[in-house]
Amino acid sequence: MHWIELNNLDQLNQIRELSRQRPQVIFKHSTRCSVSSMALNRLQRAEVSASADFYLLDLLRFRSVSDQVADDFSVHHESPQVLLIKNGECIYDESHTGIGMADILEQISLS
Repeated sequence: MHWIELNNLDQLNQIRELSRQRPQVIFKHSTRCSVSSMALNRLQRAEVSASADFYLLDLLRFRSVSDQVADDFSVHHESPQVLLIKNGECIYDESHTGIGMADILEQISLS
């Protein structure tokens, strides 16, 4: 698994633009939450799609970026949370124990 660190607001515009060419996945991770650590571990062990880019956002270190993700993509903030961005919009989001690579890959294949 190759994560791209999401750590500044400028990246959100880039993600929106890149999503017009290939799906972009954002995983909002809380380093203080055992459920978030479990979800991250499951994602890291899974087989990944080469047709998408995967971003890791440490929402404790970059809270303003996390808040802007919720605003920009019209989702309610959750932690942990995964978002799939396609054509500039969030087409799928899931949180807590519902996060799984199989579901993400299924959504990518449908988009």
